[in-house]
Amino acid sequence: MNADHGLRFLANCSMLFTELPLLERPAAARAAGFDAIEFWWPWPDQPTPPQAEIDAFVAAVRDAGVQLVGLNFFAGDLAGPDAGVLSIPSRSEEFRANLPVAIAIGEQLGVSAFNALYGVRVDSATPQEQDELARTNLGLAADAAAYIGATVLVEPVSGPKAYALRTAADAVAVVGRVRADGHDNVGFLCDLFHLANNGDDPAAAVAAHTGVIAHVQIADAPGRGEPGSGGLDLDALLTDLAARGYDGWVGLEYKPTTTTDESLTWLPIERRSTATSTSRTA
Repeated sequence: MNADHGLRFLANCSMLFTELPLLERPAAARAAGFDAIEFWWPWPDQPTPPQAEIDAFVAAVRDAGVQLVGLNFFAGDLAGPDAGVLSIPSRSEEFRANLPVAIAIGEQLGVSAFNALYGVRVDSATPQEQDELARTNLGLAADAAAYIGATVLVEPVSGPKAYALRTAADAVAVVGRVRADGHDNVGFLCDLFHLANNGDDPAAAVAAHTGVIAHVQIADAPGRGEPGSGGLDLDALLTDLAARGYDGWVGLEYKPTTTTDESLTWLPIERRSTATSTSRTA
């Protein structure tokens, strides 16, 4: 992979540098040459963690000298049964309670994008009921994010869980409904791995939906490893994205097949920093 298409890369510190405790990962990303990072919600069992833990997380990012570009809203136990909670009636209040907490972190650290994972289908509600709840909660999230000038992201997810959004068209339809309610700061998170893993066509998704793509994440497929570990033509996809006018971030959200540092050899160190790369500016 040549990484010469002019896009800006950041490290997802929930997938990379997991050899280290969570609070040490921002500094590890900086040492590896990145000046921008993203995180899943750091407290999978707590939508409203203790303030001391929040302060420690904020300090770890600030002290590392990196920009926290993206943060997930509370999404439950992603390593277990959960894949978001905002469309689940019994867990809606957890999502709503998390909004001011996540936005407060974002305000302190300059977060510009919040990923709002949709959630799985449940027996206790119909798909229509879940979709209407999701529309409401995404609107609330968009209002909260607008306070600090941030965007809310909606993405398809692959895997065995009964996640409701599988294709680019699924996620873009949700974005469209929320935008129709007057929330312009909602966009499509184009995760090229999840699209490929679900059997969707990533190239067709890029061609059809570049105008609503607000963030991109990559991993190779199959396997979700670093670029070059699978068969997905990430070079071509990112080149096409850039040619079509996408100038946002590309999050490295993959599971290293070896160590994180070894998995990054495909990306020259000068391409890991916005200060030294030839990347565009948003």
